[in-house]
Amino acid sequence: MDKILVSACLAGQKCKYNDGHNLVPAIAELVRQGRAVPVCPETLGGLPTPRPPAEIRGGDGRDVLAGRARVVDREGRDVTAAFLRGAQATLAKAQEIGAGLVVLKEKSPSCGSGLIYDGTFSGTTRPGPGVTVALLREQGFKVIGEGDFTSS
Repeated sequence: MDKILVSACLAGQKCKYNDGHNLVPAIAELVRQGRAVPVCPETLGGLPTPRPPAEIRGGDGRDVLAGRARVVDREGRDVTAAFLRGAQATLAKAQEIGAGLVVLKEKSPSCGSGLIYDGTFSGTTRPGPGVTVALLREQGFKVIGEGDFTSS
């Protein structure tokens, strides 16, 4: 069976911006069994935990990769470079393990597969991928959100 790459927060690791996690017990169990490998693109990119929340302004993850949009934190700092580093490191890990599936945290500016926050810090979402998802899909990886994983 192919390995699965998963958002570390879904496996219960405290790597969310607010030092929390988004535990999905079934995903944590796959990690425990050695069938899934956890990653956090944002910490791989050099961002600390905790950290101010960040959102994509001016588009989605594809636009960030193309240089048309930026990732900005709530305090107004441009953290695009860290998100791009994290996406590249996550891609390297997916390639290293030969990931047959990638399950990432929906709505995240890195990991959102179908929805991301809209850049206004108002809790409003918009369709589109996060930075890491856009890069992984560009490279041919199948990426889904945790809701699609748990409902399958």
